[in-house]
Amino acid sequence: MHIPDGFLSTPVWATMDAVALPSVAYLARRAQREFDHHRIPLMGVMGAFIFAAQTINFPVGNGTSGHLVGGALLSFTLGPVAASIVMTAILATQALVFQDGGLLALGANVFNMAIAGVLAGYLPYALLRGRGRGVFLGGMFSVLTSAGLALGELLRSGVPMPRGVLALSIGLFAISAVIEGAITLAVVRALERIQPGFLRQPEGLRARGATVLAGAAAAMGAFGVFIASTRPDGIWRLAGRTGIASRATTLLSTPLADYRLQMVSSPLLTKSLAALIGLLVVYLVCLGAGRVLRRYRTAPEREGA
Repeated sequence: MHIPDGFLSTPVWATMDAVALPSVAYLARRAQREFDHHRIPLMGVMGAFIFAAQTINFPVGNGTSGHLVGGALLSFTLGPVAASIVMTAILATQALVFQDGGLLALGANVFNMAIAGVLAGYLPYALLRGRGRGVFLGGMFSVLTSAGLALGELLRSGVPMPRGVLALSIGLFAISAVIEGAITLAVVRALERIQPGFLRQPEGLRARGATVLAGAAAAMGAFGVFIASTRPDGIWRLAGRTGIASRATTLLSTPLADYRLQMVSSPLLTKSLAALIGLLVVYLVCLGAGRVLRRYRTAPEREGA
């Protein structure tokens, strides 16, 4: 669902950048006011877990794959504001380090997945008070919202989409949304079995569940390449059908592009090592973001004292 550079017209990506930047800044200020310093380690662990999950594509149908986006799951475990900050950190790392998603299109990807997707995922969860249906619908709505916005931005950019192609894309994204809801519900139930009350406990009391998530993230990073689908995801499948795949541009070249460690020749090892490096980078970035929020939260308190 990451939109690369070259797919969106200049007015569209520039507008989305202009919208996303102040939105993230506002959420960061909200996070400062609401921030609990016990949440810092969990921010890092959840960021690494979602990053690892996003590297494993699963077949959706018709030669297309999808992956867990994770915005809803982040919002259930961290709260929607902190979840948006963590998802923004993941998307920025993917664009800057792995060339997954465009730099100019980063504002669109952040708004679609880290802001609108996270908030849309949290709404049914909050309305249904954390029940199973709310968890499932949250995962579903998160993906449907992000995908709908991405399709709208592509249409607004003048990407030709015949009615049949558009209908097929919507159908594939809907299947991905259902799978997202099912995976999200399965992960939440597993966490609740491992540590009852995981989603409702204060941040400092989640050590057992966080340890399991960290282990799962490492396992997915190391071994996910053996089970991941090689089919293109929804955006790239759509690009192939509409003939815009050749428009994709790369503004930055990195040694970890396309989730491959360039200095390693083994096809499987290069991906596993790249994923493990990514886990560490995302963990440290999210941990750093949490510490910055804590610093700016405590600074006004000291001044007020």
